[in-house]
Amino acid sequence: MDILIIIISALLLLAGIAGCILPVLPGLPIAFGGLLLADWHFNFYTGRFLWIMFAMVIIISILDYYLPIWTAKRFGATRYGVIGSFIGMLLGIFLTPVGMIMGTIIGAIVGDFLAGKNTRDALRSGLATVGGTFISTGIKLVGAGIMTWHFVKSTISYYAD
Repeated sequence: MDILIIIISALLLLAGIAGCILPVLPGLPIAFGGLLLADWHFNFYTGRFLWIMFAMVIIISILDYYLPIWTAKRFGATRYGVIGSFIGMLLGIFLTPVGMIMGTIIGAIVGDFLAGKNTRDALRSGLATVGGTFISTGIKLVGAGIMTWHFVKSTISYYAD
């Protein structure tokens, strides 16, 4: 039973890492589920640690939604540009990760064009939107990496004793 719990927890953590990149999966909550499953069976973590990880998941999840919008607005994106970037990202998901990035940029640029921005300003806000998305993705990956590291460390320590 121990091995099955470790495998399921590890798969949840890996799915969480994938979810940090793919917006269709809630990456950090899935990874946190892997930690909770491991803790439920092995009692790896303290309550304080789990609350800290939970707070990290909540804070990073909130940042994930607002950081791309904030950077887009900071660099002059219009409401249409922000909406366009979101639509472009959703359409790009069906292609590849590169398609998702390109969809975000193109959507932001088209949205800003529709709002009456000139080419230079539309490009600037489109690139800022993608920059915010990359920063947000990086922060999520760090969070998932922290949880994965603690899981691996705890699992190794458990079996080393």
